[in-house]
Amino acid sequence: MNQVLGMFQNMGNQAFSKAVTGFAPYFATIDPTFTELRPGYAEVTFANRREVHNHIGTVHAIALCNAAELAAGTMTTVSIPEGRQWIPVGMAVQYLAKAKTDMRVVANGQQVAWDHTGNVDVPVDAFDAEGKRVFTATITMNLK
Repeated sequence: MNQVLGMFQNMGNQAFSKAVTGFAPYFATIDPTFTELRPGYAEVTFANRREVHNHIGTVHAIALCNAAELAAGTMTTVSIPEGRQWIPVGMAVQYLAKAKTDMRVVANGQQVAWDHTGNVDVPVDAFDAEGKRVFTATITMNLK
């Protein structure tokens, strides 16, 4: 079993989420919680609070990007074969609606060829509390 996936399963959601943000402190700005993590899938939530707002009082676009990269990156880590590495090399995003509630961010890599070497595209979507998709991204990961 992948070491990171084992940590998630052994530590639980809250402790794992804190450990990840300790390892990569910038992600702590959104105070994320991993709700699910497995090969090919990751789900992260974060609260709608003043610290993630923009000037109009909605969830800032970059907070959504942070959550997308966190979910996609962690999912990539638990999805690639042991001993492999990855780095994000691009991100294309679309803001579909104002994000006004707590967010649920899903990286779904079920269709990604994780044994591939080179660039792969990882899809990520963000949903509001009512289940409306407010953001979508494609994060290009270079797999080595």
